[in-house]
Amino acid sequence: MADPDSLSGVTVFVAAARAGSFTQAAERLAITKSAVGKAIARLEERLGLKLFFRTTRRIRLTPDGEAYFAACSGALDDIAAAEAALTSANRVISGRLRVDMPVAFGRQVLLPILLEISRPHPGLSLTLSFTDALTDPFQEDVELLIRFGPLRDSSHLVARHLVDQARIICAAPSYLYQHGVPKGLNDLRDHRGVVGSRHGPPLSWVVAEDGQERRISPPATHQLSDGDAMVQAAVAGFGLCQAPASLVRRHLEDGSLVAVLADYSTVPVAVNALWPKQAHLSPRVRYVVDQLVKYAAAGRLD
Repeated sequence: MADPDSLSGVTVFVAAARAGSFTQAAERLAITKSAVGKAIARLEERLGLKLFFRTTRRIRLTPDGEAYFAACSGALDDIAAAEAALTSANRVISGRLRVDMPVAFGRQVLLPILLEISRPHPGLSLTLSFTDALTDPFQEDVELLIRFGPLRDSSHLVARHLVDQARIICAAPSYLYQHGVPKGLNDLRDHRGVVGSRHGPPLSWVVAEDGQERRISPPATHQLSDGDAMVQAAVAGFGLCQAPASLVRRHLEDGSLVAVLADYSTVPVAVNALWPKQAHLSPRVRYVVDQLVKYAAAGRLD
């Protein structure tokens, strides 16, 4: 029979490998950083192997550590899955959930919903971050991502589709008065564009032409790193922008933005929930994702 202490050491090892940091592993496990270091040291001594390369800022798995991690992480995920399957659906949801989401969509749409979702579970703690950068949850210690469209590299992630949103090309009335209303895609060369940046929202737009989906490069007059800033720049009259409907709906309703090129803006963008493949879908992640799916079905994420 396995020694309980050795199994505890394996749990600490897997947490440290996933976090890439003894400090973050200690926070996740609710123990001290010193306890993490001692558990890893005892495990390395028992195995006769060096599992981590250590620097003052970061830890990295050795080749032996990578092989051991592949075996141990899968086994722990199987155990967690078995426990989750045996647990009542009405269990108390608790622990800390780290969610990263787009800036404008997160603040305007998701934040109120996440607060509603968590209210019945006082033991559920939220760490919420808002960014339009393509966050890697392994580097940023994020358990759940909400993103528009596919990530550049999502092979290590599991995705759950939540909703599709219309993409809308729009500009302020003052801008259209000064520069004219574009009638076709060729007219864009004479216009000013408000687009994303290399690490944020896309620089390109997605349009439909002759029944085919196309990605085009509008004039990158102004490049901004988050969707909210893009919309505010468009409202201020700095150019045309393309954004999901939820980000511009109230501006279209109050007249501070006007939709243009509607015949080309017929390709929706998907909103997805994503989480790391290696990590078991914890009860709190499963609960929040399932609730988001229900809210999406009720039209709350449109």
